[in-house]
Amino acid sequence: MVNQVKPTTDEVKEEEVVINVTSFAADKIAELLEQRGMQDHALRVFVAGGGCSGLQYGMSFENNIQEYDTVVTTDNGVKLVVDPTSLMYVRGANIDFVDSLMGGGFRIDNPNAVSTCGCGTSFQTKDHEAGAGGCSSCS
Repeated sequence: MVNQVKPTTDEVKEEEVVINVTSFAADKIAELLEQRGMQDHALRVFVAGGGCSGLQYGMSFENNIQEYDTVVTTDNGVKLVVDPTSLMYVRGANIDFVDSLMGGGFRIDNPNAVSTCGCGTSFQTKDHEAGAGGCSSCS
């Protein structure tokens, strides 16, 4: 089951889905916030330059929401925050939490990515040139 997360800001149309978050991922975010005593924080999802494919995903907990951020809320009340620049790259993405014998972590399936690195944290869009290659350059 996927929580279709809608923005709470006026900058994005009310019916538009900004980010899809699976129920498992939303529950994991809530669990992490509770473990850290940060229930008043949101998960910031952002894109930064770097990684082996040119762009890389980042996530952090914070309670400093900026005026132009898009704030989205999952069905279980978890808030995600995305800045306007990152939103251009992650609009329509699906966030899931994968738990396996090799370790767990959040995975972003991004319809805007034309290529991704094997590490899963680095990607390239059609409008962004690739960086120097190979997953060994991911950090």
